[in-house]
Amino acid sequence: MEDIVQDLNQTLERATMRRVYWRLIPLLFVGMFFNYLDRINIGFAALKMNHDLGLTPAVFGFGASVFFFGYMLLGVPSNLMLERVGARLWIPVILIFWGLIATLTAFVKGALSFDALRFLLGVAEAGALPGFALYVTYWFPSAYRAQAIAGYIIAGQAAAVFGSPIAAALIGVTHHLFGLHGWQWMFVMEGLPTVLLGIAFLVLLTDRPADARWLSPEQRTWLQRRLDDERAASEGVRKFRLVEAVSDGRVWALSILFGCALVGVYGLLIWLPQIINAMGHLSLIEIGLLAAIPPLLGVVGQLGISYSSDRSGERKKHLAFVYLLACVALAASAVSPNVTLAYVLLCVAGLGIFAGNPLFWSISSEMMTGTAGAIAIAFINSIAQFGGLIGPWMIGWVKSSTGSFSDALLAISAFLLVASIIALRLRIVPTVRTAGKTAPAQV
Repeated sequence: MEDIVQDLNQTLERATMRRVYWRLIPLLFVGMFFNYLDRINIGFAALKMNHDLGLTPAVFGFGASVFFFGYMLLGVPSNLMLERVGARLWIPVILIFWGLIATLTAFVKGALSFDALRFLLGVAEAGALPGFALYVTYWFPSAYRAQAIAGYIIAGQAAAVFGSPIAAALIGVTHHLFGLHGWQWMFVMEGLPTVLLGIAFLVLLTDRPADARWLSPEQRTWLQRRLDDERAASEGVRKFRLVEAVSDGRVWALSILFGCALVGVYGLLIWLPQIINAMGHLSLIEIGLLAAIPPLLGVVGQLGISYSSDRSGERKKHLAFVYLLACVALAASAVSPNVTLAYVLLCVAGLGIFAGNPLFWSISSEMMTGTAGAIAIAFINSIAQFGGLIGPWMIGWVKSSTGSFSDALLAISAFLLVASIIALRLRIVPTVRTAGKTAPAQV
């Protein structure tokens, strides 16, 4: 009889989590796709835009980085608003605001307007990634969380994979259409869909499991009880106050770790088309296709490393490994005398850099609960954006100073080494599978 009850509970669990996954993660995936697309598409636009506007590598690098200054300012307030008014209202507001700003980037006239709109885009996008991470904690028990996060955060790499070929096609097809440059049409045609997506989110999102009419009563009851039990167990060990969310040493360690990683993430995402262009005389389509491969490998790395981490319950060593792999590959690419080998090593670096994202957010979301957890996630993400400030700007400055990308890639690899070391030394206990608990269902 006990075995029958256990089988029924496992069947209910698998059915519930599969239903939740396929209802919510595709929505978050699309949202994250446009989140990354609208922030990194300037990397491809720069191949033509910089010439048309007279932007030097140093000026473009600064404009690319100023986005992250605005991003750092609004992350914590945005997550507090999400916790207060609910995801169903606040996430659509975020999407509509950033979609409008992304569209207006098509009409920049020079360095000043470029910097201003990039700053405003950072302000608009600040709440999206930490908001999505917080929203996942409302719906997914800890054993399912890394898979859930990986399921939508790979959209960042999908945006990089498909973004470059799409941008190449848009710029080529729409050049001088109605008197606008192709790169201007690219911003319009990639910004407006985000506004429409914000309206769709308003209709399709559900705040909490108790409100989910698309789950059966048994599924709603099981999921809410599971989440409540986990939260009670976490707070039974220690209930965090708000001030501890920003004074906990682990929060700062995670912020520095992720910031060092983001030096590589955004340095590579924003400058990759121009780095590849510097390797030889290539067409826009060729650059677009070659720029798609490193983030494509990052998707493979994210899925594989997240699956391994969820099965073992171990996060830190997995995270340290992928950042060390990226560090070594990027440094080797910088000094390689062979262009083909340098590009292959860039692909390996892309696999390592992007594979760590779901692991990082799994660790961050498991530390604290409630409002303190919301602040901790947003605070970590906001502080870590120093990596976005440093990476794109540093590459542009080095390129203007030396005429080469090699020294910049070496500097980025040093930041990734620091991220790997911090990951190994984190004071966070890995998730442990106890007897009687089921392994994550394949959703």
